[in-house]
Amino acid sequence: QIEEEVQRRKELVHRSAERKAIISKCYQRKHPQVYSLQDSFLDPDFLEIVRYCTSPDANLHGLLRYVESFSDKRIYRLPVFTEEFCQTFVEELENFEQSDMPKGRPNSMNNYGVLLNELGMDENFLTPLREKYLRPITALLYPELGGACLDSHKAFVVKYSLHQDLELSCHYDNAEVTLNVSLGKDFTEGSLYFRDFREDPTPAPDYIEVQHVRARGLLHRGGQRHGALPIASGHRWNLIVWLRASAVRNRRCPMCGRRPELLPAEGFADGFTESTEDDAPGTVAVCSLW
Repeated sequence: QIEEEVQRRKELVHRSAERKAIISKCYQRKHPQVYSLQDSFLDPDFLEIVRYCTSPDANLHGLLRYVESFSDKRIYRLPVFTEEFCQTFVEELENFEQSDMPKGRPNSMNNYGVLLNELGMDENFLTPLREKYLRPITALLYPELGGACLDSHKAFVVKYSLHQDLELSCHYDNAEVTLNVSLGKDFTEGSLYFRDFREDPTPAPDYIEVQHVRARGLLHRGGQRHGALPIASGHRWNLIVWLRASAVRNRRCPMCGRRPELLPAEGFADGFTESTEDDAPGTVAVCSLW
């Protein structure tokens, strides 16, 4: 069984590349403009946060005036996109969902949604979002997790509805930092819940709920245990971006907890890098232990 799972994981990248090639050639985009990030897509308050974080005097105390904090778990809510962009983006996602294009599962727990690299959104949308806008923020919020040197990501959207996925059980992410943005549409209930950090030895986990707010995002540590409660009605789309820092995960895999043994892979893969003494990190790879 282990050998079969190892082989399945090795094939994931190749199958994803095959789907991406078919989508690039055959898919008819409904809203082509959403594939290249523009400032007009972003909430003015989010742009103001980024301006502050890139100013010479920026510090954590000052940043916390702009974001909403939850308990002591270092979970933060902030505006990200405009309502108009969220509506247009969801229309594009639904257009793709209704097409006959091949579709991969977002991850091992979500059955409905879209892998955004396969849709062609990495280069001109997600990479600029990570490098230009998110990294100045995470540098102040999560310095010990490589917030200033996030160099890869995995991004996908997940869909919850009454006849599909209703909820998501408690888990932690294969990421140093996670961004979760509620895109809509209309839904009730389905709050996120957060428990202890994956390695906190707490006998009775501290539990908090955080409601989704359309167009706003939640930033949290990837190792923070969390899940999604069942929705009661409607449909909800969420954009999830797993933000990764190879400088951190090269020393210790966030999933298996050991120093990673790497296998070559294409694209960002799992966000590890391998380099020689004379070379800068360049080859992204996957941990063969996980």
